[in-house]
Amino acid sequence: MNSIYDRIEIVQGDITKLAVDAIVNAANTSLLGGGGVDGAIHRGAGPELLAECETLGGCPTGEAKITQGYRLPAKHVIHTVGPVWRGGTKGEPALLANCYRNSLAVAVQNGIKTIAFPSISTGVYGYPIDKACRIALSTTLAFLKNDETVEKVTFVCFSAGDLAVYEQALAEAG
Repeated sequence: MNSIYDRIEIVQGDITKLAVDAIVNAANTSLLGGGGVDGAIHRGAGPELLAECETLGGCPTGEAKITQGYRLPAKHVIHTVGPVWRGGTKGEPALLANCYRNSLAVAVQNGIKTIAFPSISTGVYGYPIDKACRIALSTTLAFLKNDETVEKVTFVCFSAGDLAVYEQALAEAG
């Protein structure tokens, strides 16, 4: 049997271009679109995504909800709301871990085998990338250890700098 590390991939690129079962959207609590990856996903999916999100009643920080992918190559979008960084003492690490754990749980509930994550909360929400990626990787590895439904988790980094931080953190974890 393959190692859980074989089920993790880290790439630099555009998450909206990936043909996976689901991409994860770093959304805001309204789920009605925004900047960064959220805006890019909404633009790529088309107006049908916004229309479906309007029926969901928002999403609390750390939770996750699923929609169709519409015009994206991904079949589904799992929306999760990351915490705003306030120094790390306001529950941010637990909330960020919940984003990954709950997104993966939604994936399992919907039979999703391949999923791609952006770096949640590290953009305008200000979460330090070195701390955020360690939480992302440790939470995902712990989840994969106990569940074989998800076959491949791809972490999609926007910049080469973020990619290097993720690759270093994965090397340290493994």
